[in-house]
Amino acid sequence: MKTAYQNHHGYKCIHKKQKIHKYLLIIFLGLVIGPTTLTSLTSCNKDKDIFDATGTFEATEVTIASEVSGKILQLDIDEGDSVMAGQRIGAIDSTQLILRKKQLVNNIRAIQSRNPNVQKQIAVLEQQISTQLQEKERVQRLFDANAATGKQLDDITAYIALLSKQLEAQKSSLNVTTNSITQDVATLEAQVEQIEDQITKCKIIAPLTGTILTKYARAYELATPGKPLYKLADLSEMTLRAYITSDQLSKIKLGQPVKVYTDYGDKTREYPGTLSWISAKSEFTPKNIHTKNERANLVYAIKIKVINDGFLKIGMYGQLIF
Repeated sequence: MKTAYQNHHGYKCIHKKQKIHKYLLIIFLGLVIGPTTLTSLTSCNKDKDIFDATGTFEATEVTIASEVSGKILQLDIDEGDSVMAGQRIGAIDSTQLILRKKQLVNNIRAIQSRNPNVQKQIAVLEQQISTQLQEKERVQRLFDANAATGKQLDDITAYIALLSKQLEAQKSSLNVTTNSITQDVATLEAQVEQIEDQITKCKIIAPLTGTILTKYARAYELATPGKPLYKLADLSEMTLRAYITSDQLSKIKLGQPVKVYTDYGDKTREYPGTLSWISAKSEFTPKNIHTKNERANLVYAIKIKVINDGFLKIGMYGQLIF
């Protein structure tokens, strides 16, 4: 039977052997995998506690689709190209639209040529009325001198009234014709404007300054309304979408400056960021996201705006510290 002294010293010997084995194992790993990797492994758990949250970078992506039908004559872009807002980068065949516009313009001219000259058509009646008014004055003077009968004066007065009614009727008829022609011309002019709008849409214009992410179409392919042509995004400012736990909500507020870190091999880059959005509802933690409290059941999404120096890419992982 061992004494207490033997048990005590036997335990100390075993414990010392375990420490020696542990040190030998660390030295062996250092020789095999290198000191940098070993340091990374030994400080892994410590590094996890440094960052308050992690997430991925994203940008506002815009998919540009064709608004007209026709053959794509050119699309002078490649994936990765930078474009400016308003820059023309391609064109869709607009021949049929131009011909349709010419036809409408000719129809407008033909209709306008039938537009009556109101003044010329009523000039005859106006001249007759003017003549009869002069005749009435002469008959009135004769009637006053007892050289004409009352019937003569009444007849000329009635004839002037008849001519006046005919003039009003003709004016009304001519106005109806003119208004009808005006409406027909306005309808065709609206169609011309629609054609001009479609011709304008045949020019493929970049709606914003950004980088071409994906090119969906090629020259000489057929474009149809709604068919995607390319996708672009403004990469000058990126958004880091991360998730935090409810315990961290009390530590943050909109507009708060934060530090964002990204890894490039064995190098780490630091960026200043601004907290721009906090989700109003909780959600279950995505499987690829790790927060400071390691996989809490419910988390809140946040967005941090970061100015891109050219190194940040969509889908890249980032870490942040409040």
